[in-house]
Amino acid sequence: MNGESNVSLNKKTSPQMIKVRRKKKISIWRILVYILLIAGSIIMMFPFAWLIRSSLMGTAQIFTFPPEWVPRPFVWSNYSESLTIVPFHKYFLNTMTIELFAVSGVLISSTVSAYSFARLRWPGRDIIFACVLSTMMLPYAVTLIPVFMGWKALGAVNTFLPLTVPAWFGGGAFNIFLLRQFFRTIPRELDEAAYMDGASPLKVLITVIIPLSKPAIIVVALFTFIGAWNDFLGPLIYLNDDSKFTLALGLASFKGMYNAQWGYLMAASATIVAPIIVLFFFMQRYFIEGIALTGTKG
Repeated sequence: MNGESNVSLNKKTSPQMIKVRRKKKISIWRILVYILLIAGSIIMMFPFAWLIRSSLMGTAQIFTFPPEWVPRPFVWSNYSESLTIVPFHKYFLNTMTIELFAVSGVLISSTVSAYSFARLRWPGRDIIFACVLSTMMLPYAVTLIPVFMGWKALGAVNTFLPLTVPAWFGGGAFNIFLLRQFFRTIPRELDEAAYMDGASPLKVLITVIIPLSKPAIIVVALFTFIGAWNDFLGPLIYLNDDSKFTLALGLASFKGMYNAQWGYLMAASATIVAPIIVLFFFMQRYFIEGIALTGTKG
């Protein structure tokens, strides 16, 4: 009897023991994953910490060896002087002007293009979409000289046109591809219901597709804003007048041929990076939704 009772107890408790062991394994793996993530985040934060540390130091203290992490003393004047020694207010206005036309152009043109590729049927649609995607394989340097010669022939060099007009013609194959894939996840029954009520394709886009695609549209807006904010090569090539420089070009003014004002450069860099960090901090929820979620709501 005792042997039978022990066997029955073992049969009853064995599934529980297996569950406990599985939970222990899962918890151990989670701890290891958290440790790796924390270590990776510390490594990724190291350059930013170095930037903030250097922005509060003089040039001599920045390059001391072994490195000092705590400024002695804190040179707070680097921030105020770096933003006044160079007309950053003018560079900021120029950058925001480019941002306004670039972001609005990309959102309008890429949304309409993606809607056409995802929801409308017309001859050669898939072939043209494949051609659009093939442009992603072209390096920027390959088209740099021909595009520059074209803008020069139009007399648009040293203006904002080369930096803003291309945004109104699709805004890049990646943005069209991202929005197209998102639009395709939205049930077509919604389109058909709108058509039954007499809606046109444009009205379906405005009243049905766009409200359900806000996360993806916000992702495209974020990518475009950050790309235009950090763009250095474009303004460097097309802008010659100092009064039309952007923030990225303004940073280069702190570094000359023979010397560099490292304290001012680090302080100005930290000031320019701060808006991007704040923007991503508040918009990260929409960023994750736009990449991970489908277009089906409710």
